[in-house]
Amino acid sequence: MNDDAKAWYLSRTVWGALVAILASLAHAAGVEVTAGDEGELADLLVAAVGTLGGFVALYGRICARRRVR
Repeated sequence: MNDDAKAWYLSRTVWGALVAILASLAHAAGVEVTAGDEGELADLLVAAVGTLGGFVALYGRICARRRVR
């Protein structure tokens, strides 16, 4: 695996694209979403996913049945 690669869920581009799709759907449903809102939401989602990943890793280590050497 390439050391410069990152997981897809840590990519602002991926989250930005997903937010843009959701914003388009929201607009079609009559909800107003500005470009600024989209950027802020993408940043928030990237931060949330990173935080969630840290909690999952910590939980996994705490619940592991074998010790780390």
